[in-house]
Amino acid sequence: MRQRVLVTRVSLPGGGLTRLASHADVVGPGPVVGGVSGILALGNDRVDAALLDAAGPSLRVVALASMGYDAVDQEAAAERGVVVTHTPGVLAETTADLTFALVLMARRRLGAARDSLAAGQWDMFRMGDYLGLDVHGATLGLVGYGQIGRAVARRAQGFGMRLLHHDPYAPADALSTAVDLPTLLAESDVVSLHVPLTPGTRLLIGAAELAAMKPTATLVSTSRGGVVDEDALLKALHDGVIHSAGLDVFEREPMGTELSPLVGDPRVVTLPHIGSATEATRAAMVDLAVDNILQVLAGRPARTPLPGSAAAPGGRGLA
Repeated sequence: MRQRVLVTRVSLPGGGLTRLASHADVVGPGPVVGGVSGILALGNDRVDAALLDAAGPSLRVVALASMGYDAVDQEAAAERGVVVTHTPGVLAETTADLTFALVLMARRRLGAARDSLAAGQWDMFRMGDYLGLDVHGATLGLVGYGQIGRAVARRAQGFGMRLLHHDPYAPADALSTAVDLPTLLAESDVVSLHVPLTPGTRLLIGAAELAAMKPTATLVSTSRGGVVDEDALLKALHDGVIHSAGLDVFEREPMGTELSPLVGDPRVVTLPHIGSATEATRAAMVDLAVDNILQVLAGRPARTPLPGSAAAPGGRGLA
């Protein structure tokens, strides 16, 4: 009898689902009713004890088509011997492209200028209109210096930027100088966030951290919404504590019609969590998630289990 794999979306980019269907019976999306050996989910799908139990004792692997994994109860998965995987390594360059787009848009006030043009307000050339701040030669501070942070650093080289980073696991290298967080906040013209959402990084950037930044600084985040205190950020922008912000992620996702006050603010460039949204990258994410499922169902270790988690079912799970 073929094993069953639940998918949480009707369609996904690329041919990964077709390949999965050639090896297993693909079911869903819909309520989970036992007898499931694998689940293919997105990064914002809640994977908790209730879902794991609903899948039944046959569940061996949950594969996220996402690099982020904060919506997963890793302890519950480990207790049940379920492998949880994600998709590092395939989206860093694409997300770094998007990060730098936010840096340019926020610093140069491109969103506000675009909106003014579209509203028919460009009626005269004035030297003082749409003035932004330079990106070339500025200091870029990277909070988190993993795959995406390093990819952003490589792009910053082309703009002649001075590079600082704060990451307890990443020493200085040829591109960037390692510093503590207070130093990074005080010296950076752009602060870009590249950390996972964990208990230690939740609300990492709040009122005190924003106050420590330059009044001409820009905050950019393509990590997870919960890393930034959004109320504190909005107040800092309104009070002139910092210059601008570029956000691809929010505490509440998706928003629907109940928009965050940050959306539409002329000092903020906002995007709907599209850091990895290219055809090739999203397809590669699904392919890697499918690879992880097929590996585990075939009795082999997963290619990319979550950090600190077991690569095969029934292991110790969390280290």
